[in-house]
Amino acid sequence: MEREKNILTVTQLNEYVKMLLDKNQMLASVYIKGEISNFVNHRTGHFYFTLKDEGGTLRAVMFKGANSKLKFLPENGMKVIVHGRVSGFVKSGDYQLYADDMEPDGIGSLYIQYEQLKKKLEAEGLFDISRKKRLPKIPSRVGIITSPTGAAVRDMINVTGRRFPFAKIILYPSLVQGEGAPAQLIRALEYFNLTNGADVIIIGRGGGSIEDLWAFNDEALARAVAASKIPVISAVGHETDFTICDFAADMRAPTPSAAAEIAVPDTTELKRKFTNVISRMELSLTKKLEASRRRLEGAAKSRVLSNPKYLVEDKRMMLLNTSGRLDNSFFISFEKKKQEFALKTARLEALNPMSVISRGYSAVFLGDGTLVKSVDQVKCGDTFAFKTADGEVDALVTGVNKIEKTKGKKI
Repeated sequence: MEREKNILTVTQLNEYVKMLLDKNQMLASVYIKGEISNFVNHRTGHFYFTLKDEGGTLRAVMFKGANSKLKFLPENGMKVIVHGRVSGFVKSGDYQLYADDMEPDGIGSLYIQYEQLKKKLEAEGLFDISRKKRLPKIPSRVGIITSPTGAAVRDMINVTGRRFPFAKIILYPSLVQGEGAPAQLIRALEYFNLTNGADVIIIGRGGGSIEDLWAFNDEALARAVAASKIPVISAVGHETDFTICDFAADMRAPTPSAAAEIAVPDTTELKRKFTNVISRMELSLTKKLEASRRRLEGAAKSRVLSNPKYLVEDKRMMLLNTSGRLDNSFFISFEKKKQEFALKTARLEALNPMSVISRGYSAVFLGDGTLVKSVDQVKCGDTFAFKTADGEVDALVTGVNKIEKTKGKKI
């Protein structure tokens, strides 16, 4: 009898391979080094990507519960070391890496996190020069946020007291490293802003490793620094140390001591400037006094003050000159009015009926003095008077003859 064949379905084979992979203790916990490609940050929160090197590729998945613990966001092209387990996926028949941890290969994860946050906030415009506030030239209150026990606070107090002892220093003690440090630093900024307790704020600490300075790379702290209404000077670590807080602040100081020098002016330099200002004011005042003295001496030597008679003569000449101008103006105005009067008189004379009588004519007036212009105004028996240039003649109407203009007949 022919030996019975061992026939498996595809699903059975994939399940068998998956079982073998899951039983292998070596594959249950492996570290894989490679370069990320085909990275997908799925809307579910899971990461899907491929690890590759010169000789091959490996599919990988990192679920949301595991990737939420990462301090950085993976990117294509990033070289990483991934920990996880290798298992099969029955449906596709593929095997893949189920990652539970990841760290950069050759560069610290903190540095990557720092670069990614810096890039994000810079794109938002949080570091723009236009948002920076000017530092006060002569602050009377300097707020310092730092550890009360470190060397940095002593350096800042010493430098401030030496340069400008008139400024009041207000220290707000705070943690400057560790998980609780960012929250305390933020509360300190809020305190100064709510109470308006300082003219300028210095926030910082002494030098240390990137882990020691990491509190100053906190996103919430950077936003609090940028939102501060009081100008903020960031002084974190040494000159070569740069933190996100440095970029968000209105001014970055290379060291805490340098921050104190930036925050307050030098008393000696101020005195020198004040001396220069006073000297310039004295020189300007002296020049004004000399100019006024010369004017006074010139006025005292004038003949008006030495002999008042000259002042009277000057005023008399001014009066005569003004009187002459008034006379001339009056004469011109009088002549003009005289000519206007003669012209109007001539016009009235031309309209006067008596002027016509003087040329040989006479006017007829009724007894009541009405001028007779038409025969319709009189009738037989009326009395009237002829007025001539040298008198008048009384007369009686004995007849009235009216001329019809259209027919030329007498009535």
